[in-house]
Amino acid sequence: MRTMMILGLACLASGAAAQDWKTQNGDMPFEASALSERLSGQTLVFFDDGRSVFESNGQYQYTYGGGGTWYGHWQVAEDSVVCVTFVTGVERCDRIVENGGRLVMQTVDGMRFPVREIEAHS
Repeated sequence: MRTMMILGLACLASGAAAQDWKTQNGDMPFEASALSERLSGQTLVFFDDGRSVFESNGQYQYTYGGGGTWYGHWQVAEDSVVCVTFVTGVERCDRIVENGGRLVMQTVDGMRFPVREIEAHS
């Protein structure tokens, strides 16, 4: 439920550049090109069944675990950051790292959401 609140509502527009990401021991950030390649054409499924779909054409959808979808466009920034501009005009940026072999999405306020599984799609 928390993931849907964080990603779906996207009430907090954030600038990625000046953030002090609260990293944890073992967090491995990605180079921008490597993160873009890792996410493109993939669906990240979170433990609350929320789904972030990163289409290879830059389109993005976040579907709540209980239903309801937000649409937008995604792009990768420096420091392992992914920014989504939703069709409402709201932008949010989160950091995606790997820790212990698992992708983890981190919000600007330090909340962490591990990815349960990654699904490839066409």
